[in-house]
Amino acid sequence: MVFKRLLGSLGVGGPTVDTVLTAGATVPGGSLSGQVHLLGGTDDFDIEHITLELVARVEAEHEDGESHGAVVFERFVVGGGFRLPAGAEHSLPFTVTLPWETPVTELYGQGLGIVLGVRTELSVAGAKDKGDLDPLVVGPLPVQEAILEAFGQLGFGFRSADLEYGRIAGSGQQLPFYQEIELSPSPQYSHTVNEIEVTFLAMPGDVEVILEADKRGSLFSEGHDAVTRFTVSQGGVHHQDWNALVDGWMRQLVEHRAAYGTHAAYGQDHGQGHGYGHHEDHHHHDSGHRSGPGMGTVVAAGAAGVAVGVVGGMVAAEVVDEIGDFFEGDDEDEGGEDEGGED
Repeated sequence: MVFKRLLGSLGVGGPTVDTVLTAGATVPGGSLSGQVHLLGGTDDFDIEHITLELVARVEAEHEDGESHGAVVFERFVVGGGFRLPAGAEHSLPFTVTLPWETPVTELYGQGLGIVLGVRTELSVAGAKDKGDLDPLVVGPLPVQEAILEAFGQLGFGFRSADLEYGRIAGSGQQLPFYQEIELSPSPQYSHTVNEIEVTFLAMPGDVEVILEADKRGSLFSEGHDAVTRFTVSQGGVHHQDWNALVDGWMRQLVEHRAAYGTHAAYGQDHGQGHGYGHHEDHHHHDSGHRSGPGMGTVVAAGAAGVAVGVVGGMVAAEVVDEIGDFFEGDDEDEGGEDEGGED
């Protein structure tokens, strides 16, 4: 076992910590388990708290452009209240539940360029130190995977994914940021839409799906955004014709939004639907159904370009390893962002 030394405030001779996560991907709202391994220092230490922090690399837009920062979006106290003798080894197993809105970092085993981590904070004698950062891998819920697969079957392509700092007005959003999965339009919509952005806000039992279309302009009109949102149940995934449902969503988004003006903000609930029956009025339109390669093939083919400019040409699954030090490098600036995100 290689133990990673804590950084600073506990001083030379303090305890060291290494957190090992159970291998494999978890899902939003799912369980994350592992073990925290402690190695005692040169003296006995009273361990007050052992805290796990979930950290995300998030993009923020402001007047001067865009910037990236580390945001802690959940904390779990998994142990504490014991004395660690000098030189002693102590292992603490843990199981915690991820927030339902935890971003998806991979699809069909391919990384999406989203960087999440689990960082261990040790509190000893009033001093706190942050230990190593372990990459957190999160796969989609079955309903999220079904919707993205339907987009792929309908001919949409995967472009990139990112985390946007801020809140979607009118939603039940809990985290201080949201995930956007950007798709290129299928041939059917390429003349009217530049790209589609898909956001999932998962909840126990349901998932809110927010679609935003960056609509193309014409000779006589400017382009603008159109937004619509739908709510689907997490149950009965295998009994739903997702291609037909998603196709109905897209036609409603693209064809029926013009009446709402040149800009539709996230907070406007245009075209809100609920449940699985929302596509019934559109069942006659079968163009593209089950004709595409599926999102799994699309993501695999586009993985080299998913790094969102962080590491050009690198397979997205490697991005976490490449920029893992990013989080620890942002510790000094992190407090302001964290405070803003937890209001």
